[in-house]
This record gives sequence, C-alpha cells and structure tokens, in this order.
Amino acid sequence: MKYFYSIKNDRCFKTKIKRSVFICSLRYVETIPEAKKFISEITGANKQATHNCWAYIVGDKGNIRHSSDHGEPPGTAGKPMLNALETYNITNISAVVTRHFGGVKLGIKGLIDAYRTIVKKTIEMDQLIKLVKTTRFLIEVPYTFNDTLVHHLKTFHGKMVSTSYTDIVTHIFEWEGQGTRKLEALLDEYRNSGKLKYIIL
Repeated sequence: MKYFYSIKNDRCFKTKIKRSVFICSLRYVETIPEAKKFISEITGANKQATHNCWAYIVGDKGNIRHSSDHGEPPGTAGKPMLNALETYNITNISAVVTRHFGGVKLGIKGLIDAYRTIVKKTIEMDQLIKLVKTTRFLIEVPYTFNDTLVHHLKTFHGKMVSTSYTDIVTHIFEWEGQGTRKLEALLDEYRNSGKLKYIIL
C-alpha cells in the first residue's frame, strides 16, 4: 500500500538568496477551499511582497493539485514548489512562497532551484505524519462465538481498540485498508446467521 504524508502544524522557513528574501509557509488542509483560504491569508499578509507563489495538493491519494507562478516567469515557481511536495508523497497541504525581490535577478534556473529548495527545507524542519485511513467497526458478539470471531479478525491485521464484557462482548475493531469489502463480507455472513451484530462507526 502506498502511503501519503503531511504536516501537523504550520511551518515557516525564511532564507535570503542573492539579496532576495524568500519565505515559505506550509499548512495542513483537507479541501480546495481550505487551501485557497490559506493562500489568500498569506498573500493578504504580504501585500508588499514582489511575489506570493503557491502550490497545493489535496485528496486521499494526492490526486488534486494546482500551482501558480504569480508573476514569476512561467514554470519557475509554482511547478518547482509542486514537484518538491510530490517528492515527499505529501497530500493535504498548501504552500506559499513569498518573495521580496532584492535587485539581483536569479535567472530561470536560479528561480527554479530557489523555489524548490525552500519548500524542501520547510518540509524538512520536522518529521512528516503518515496519513492512514482507517475504518472502525463496533461488534457485539455472544461469549460462545467470541473466540472464533477474534481468531478471524486477527487475519485482517487490524487493531482491537477496545473490548467490554457485559452480558455480551463488545469490540471496537479498527482496520487500516483501502477497502473494507472482505471484512464486511465476513461480518455480514456472521450477522446473517445470527452470530453477531455490528455497525460501522
């Protein structure tokens, strides 16, 4: 399974390259509107900057991605920023690089390197978090069938979050996976035969 990563808290890194000041700001986002809101927030706070270039990636599989050079030569800012994010399999992130021009032109290659490098340095300020999509099942089962159920659940390599014992046994089982059809099929079979009850939380 291919995992994707992101950041937990906002990150900001500042550097100077040939008298131009570059500031990279990163934020965890989950939707396009959230990504655009962050871009507007940073751009609004840096209205005097020469450029506020941006890139974002959202979606469980990082399938939605956009970028902007915001006045820099085409392909020298937004795309290198996006490429830097993709290098780390990052999703659900919005990046803005603010540039205050210092009077010395960097050239096409210099701009590409500058925008890509500052995003990478900002990412590497701290560890990334692995984004894991899980599904939780609440399962009620009689004592007479509990051992059999637990044995079968172990084959799915999930996690038993909690178990309570009253007149029946109640489990909360968490499974990490891209789909739950196999597990649901098993639980449906047991439920249809009256051996347990379950719901997806």
